[in-house]
Amino acid sequence: MEISRHWRLRKQRYALEGEVCPHCGAKLFPPRDVCPHCGLEAKQTYTFVGTGTVVSWTTVRQPPEAFTEQAPYVVALIQLDEGPKLTAQLTDLGDVEPYAGMPVEMVTRKLRNDREERGLIIYGYKFRPVLARAVV
Repeated sequence: MEISRHWRLRKQRYALEGEVCPHCGAKLFPPRDVCPHCGLEAKQTYTFVGTGTVVSWTTVRQPPEAFTEQAPYVVALIQLDEGPKLTAQLTDLGDVEPYAGMPVEMVTRKLRNDREERGLIIYGYKFRPVLARAVV
C-alpha cells in the first residue's frame, strides 16, 4: 500500500473518525458518502469515543505474510458504544481470555512493517480490555 493512501486514512486509523448522517442520525464507520440506513448523503464528520464491547472473536494462527511476526493474535468483532461494528485486533490481553460483552477501548499500535525497502511502519487502531480506573 502506498504512503499516500496511509496519509488519506490517518484520521480514520488514528482517531476513529467516521461520519454521522444529518438526516437519520446514524453513526457510520468507516466513513461513507451515502448512509446505508436512509440512503441519503452523509458527509458530516464524527469522531467516535473509541470504547465498545466484544461481540465475537477468533485466534489467528496462520496469518497473511505481512502479519506472521505477530501470530498467534486475537481478532474481534467490536460493537462501538455509538453503534457501528468493526473488526480489530485485540492487544494487551496478558492472561485475560476474551469474552462476549468484554469492555474494550481503542489504542494506537503498530500494525505491521511495509514489506518494501522504504521502511514504512504502519500504525492503526487496535483494542484492549478497559483498564481498571483508579479511585481518587
